Amino acid sequence: MNRRRITVRAGVLAVVALLAASCGSPGKPVDPAPVGDAGWPQPAHVGGPDASAGGGSDTSCNPLASLAPDKGISIPDGSTMARIKKSGKLIAGVDQTTYLFGFRNPTSGNLEGFDIDLVNEIARQIFGAPEGHVQFRAITSGQRADVLKKQQVDIVVRTYSITCARKKDVQFSSVYYVAGQRLLVTKESKATKLADLSGKKVCAAKMSTSAAKIATDPAKLVAITVDNWSDCLVMLQQGQVDAISTDDTILAGMAAQDPTLQVVGDRFSQENYGIGVPKENTDMVKFVNAVLENIRNSGAWQNSYRRWVEPSLGPASPPQPQYQ
Repeated sequence: MNRRRITVRAGVLAVVALLAASCGSPGKPVDPAPVGDAGWPQPAHVGGPDASAGGGSDTSCNPLASLAPDKGISIPDGSTMARIKKSGKLIAGVDQTTYLFGFRNPTSGNLEGFDIDLVNEIARQIFGAPEGHVQFRAITSGQRADVLKKQQVDIVVRTYSITCARKKDVQFSSVYYVAGQRLLVTKESKATKLADLSGKKVCAAKMSTSAAKIATDPAKLVAITVDNWSDCLVMLQQGQVDAISTDDTILAGMAAQDPTLQVVGDRFSQENYGIGVPKENTDMVKFVNAVLENIRNSGAWQNSYRRWVEPSLGPASPPQPQYQ
């Protein structure tokens, strides 16, 4: 046998040995890491009960009495409205997560809803048209008072319930909408009132009058508080809470987005929405009230309500204003 044949034979035997090794036993498999139940991730800043939120128990004033508007809608020199007009922008604190009242249209990217219509009408009375003259600032419920006290916005239009405690820090317009607290649950739930949820988790937004009611109700609910109502909706859909409790206006928007949910029970509170204004700007309060008078009397309130709210909550009329 010559040297070449020996070399070829050795190469073939090496390949066969390699293939045999690759087909051998792989040995004992390694156990994978144990897998337990994986819970749903929670929204940021989830908290517990807040009994002081909203200050609804303060009865030291008539919360609904606002400053009477001047005759007509005018913008005097040196007024807050004149400053806003000169700046070219009305800065409005609003919601972008509450369907029907203040939400971002996923198709157009624009903010829409009943509250947004009010902002646009106020801008129209200052500039002649709202287009290009409104700077929307999306804020949480808990930020409403802060942005007004720091004068970071000109107005807040964000389902803002008027209370005496809140009026110590900010000014309010006359009431532009009356809502009431109810419950949102899954259609499989048998709960129709807070008493049915004793020991159960109920969600509300931080610094809201709804959160205060949940925290202090004798049913001894497990209060869960979050930054935005949309966080409550996600937690209910994922089974992290048993119900959401807040104004029927907000709940109606959630139910409209998810047919597996329903608004139940009677109203167990009255929530009077007003437009928030920095404490110092009394002229702006009077101006906003004049605009609201025009909105009520011109049919603009009714048109906006029919578009956004009536399909979910039925017919309604604008509340009559009270003035000091």
